[in-house]
Amino acid sequence: MTSFSLDFAPLTAWWLLAVVCLPVVALVGWALVSRSRGAVVRAGAGAALALAIANPVVNEEERAPLTTVVPLVVDRSQSQKLGGRIETADSALETLKERLARFPQFEVREVEAGTGAAEGAQTETRLFEALAAAIRDVPPSRLGGAIMITDGQVHDVPQGETGLPPNTPLHVLTTGAPGEYDRKIEFTQAPRFSITGQPTEMMYHVVDSGDGEAAATVTVEIFLNGERVGSETAVPGVETPLDLTLDRAGANIIELAVEEWPGELTLANNRTVAEMQGIRENLRVLLVSGEPHSGERTWRNLLKSDASVDLVHFTILRPPEKQDGTPINELSLIAFPTRELFVEKIDDFDLIIFDRYQYRNVLPSLYYDYIAEYVRGGGALLVAAGPEYAGETSIAETPLVAALPARPTGVVTAQGYFPRISDEGKRHPVTRTLEGGQSEPPNWGRWFRTIDVDPPEGIVAMQGPDDRPLLVLNRFGEGRVGMILSDHGWLWARGFEGGGPHVGLYRRVAHWLMKEPELEEEALTASSDGQTLTIRRQTMADEVEPARLRSPTGVETEVELQDNGNGVFSARIEADEVGLYEIVQGEFNTLAHAGPVDAPEYRSMISTTELLEPVTDASGGSIRRLLATSGALRVPNILPVRANAGASGTDWIGLRTTDETELLGVTRYSLFSGFLGLALLLMVLAGTWVREGR
Repeated sequence: MTSFSLDFAPLTAWWLLAVVCLPVVALVGWALVSRSRGAVVRAGAGAALALAIANPVVNEEERAPLTTVVPLVVDRSQSQKLGGRIETADSALETLKERLARFPQFEVREVEAGTGAAEGAQTETRLFEALAAAIRDVPPSRLGGAIMITDGQVHDVPQGETGLPPNTPLHVLTTGAPGEYDRKIEFTQAPRFSITGQPTEMMYHVVDSGDGEAAATVTVEIFLNGERVGSETAVPGVETPLDLTLDRAGANIIELAVEEWPGELTLANNRTVAEMQGIRENLRVLLVSGEPHSGERTWRNLLKSDASVDLVHFTILRPPEKQDGTPINELSLIAFPTRELFVEKIDDFDLIIFDRYQYRNVLPSLYYDYIAEYVRGGGALLVAAGPEYAGETSIAETPLVAALPARPTGVVTAQGYFPRISDEGKRHPVTRTLEGGQSEPPNWGRWFRTIDVDPPEGIVAMQGPDDRPLLVLNRFGEGRVGMILSDHGWLWARGFEGGGPHVGLYRRVAHWLMKEPELEEEALTASSDGQTLTIRRQTMADEVEPARLRSPTGVETEVELQDNGNGVFSARIEADEVGLYEIVQGEFNTLAHAGPVDAPEYRSMISTTELLEPVTDASGGSIRRLLATSGALRVPNILPVRANAGASGTDWIGLRTTDETELLGVTRYSLFSGFLGLALLLMVLAGTWVREGR
């Protein structure tokens, strides 16, 4: 494309040219008014001289037409992964690109939105933000229109404008089938903390949306830490109260699952979870000591220093066989309420500790059987044994022996030794990270006595001299039993040879007995930090099989767990979806929620044209579904249109074309330069001389 224009390149400044020409113009004007001879010729000569100084130039411009920019925005958010929408979008995208390629005047800019690492990309569909970024460097006159392929669930729809220049059409092609419907369940009230053993009030509701035939009532199943604890009937659209009692301290996961609505869009939002921290209001501990000894105060001080522990402590100061003539009514201590403690209120205790206790008929033999049944039913028992455990009055000679993991041989070994963490103990959560136990010899003081036992049941977490059992942990029925086969732990409390971690050891043993989740030797847990999932498996085994990860949209992947040493395996995963993930490893399973629980991406997942229709109408564009009722794909044709023409029809969409051009080069021709200009000036001056000579 070639065009011409006239320009001036004066040989001197314009003001100087004006100063020179004004007197000449005045003289020529006076000559013309007075009709002097040769006035016209003189005027022509002056004009020619002025033009020569003004230097008129002809510009020859070579221009090329610019393309019209057409942004093509494709929604890749999570809701697009449902019901074959992404396949529909990909097919429509390829068809549009082929049809746009027929028009060389269109420059297509393909933009993907709803994916990537940008803030909010995983939780919201922000198509207009992506559109604005794609055309930031484009002049308004070069925009021919914009095309969006989406399910219509867009979370940054502008109010009253499109973000495009005026008279620039926006066309939206909607994926998803007509008549979709979906069911979801979500918590409306879920406290983050709860006291164990007490009911916690929660609220949830079920929402049925879309064109399906809604049910009058639905069944909701309730899971606590992966175990089904009940079910309820709920009415869709009505908030439903839920009273739930946590049975353990620490992190608890409450999961609700609503029954499927036949033919609904997705099951991804038919489950919801809430994480709640269980707090023990007060731990009730019964400490029963034998005759006073050096380590008794260690247990008492440890338990009394914890404000969350309600301690009931009895010490047998005078066994029945001791007769010293002191009248009972003069004794300052209360009677031992054996029936109340071990029959009527035994289930009220979270932990029973026998500290160097021996069988001396203080407790009837039947009561030991009650204690064994208490443990079998889920209770916790800790035996801190001394020399009496190896004698004839050992509690191993009572019915309690059924719950004890180790029987005494009758031998008491007295020699100095370092308590050592066993190979099993290095993998067990109670002793795995016990401070000072990783070095050899351990970085703590020695003990000087241990009680020999037959090969015990359960796990030997610590060992004494010659690898004899020192700390034994075992499960009995639904409950747990721990045995410390030495009474010299008080040496650590007194700082002997530098002391040792007696507080950490005793507390971990007690918390393991009371089933704290963090101290379970076999456990699978998962947590999330934004979009990062951390899977942690602790086990007594040397290796574990891969975990299976199920995403909110049902995609399953296999995850290799890396060995961190000492029975801990873990993996970190960047989640590409927002929602509830299920992790299964062997017989264990757990749940974790990636991203915000109330992510807009999951509030509504049914495809719609209602949200974007006002915007497309305001721009002069159009909105239509890509799928017909029959399921056939309908991609509109592309037509270039003029600026003021309509931009859509029944089966076509229009895009404006630009008149903008790009300057390729300029050639300049000076009219009074060279011999041509000199000849013209000489001719004019010669004409003036000829006229004056007549």
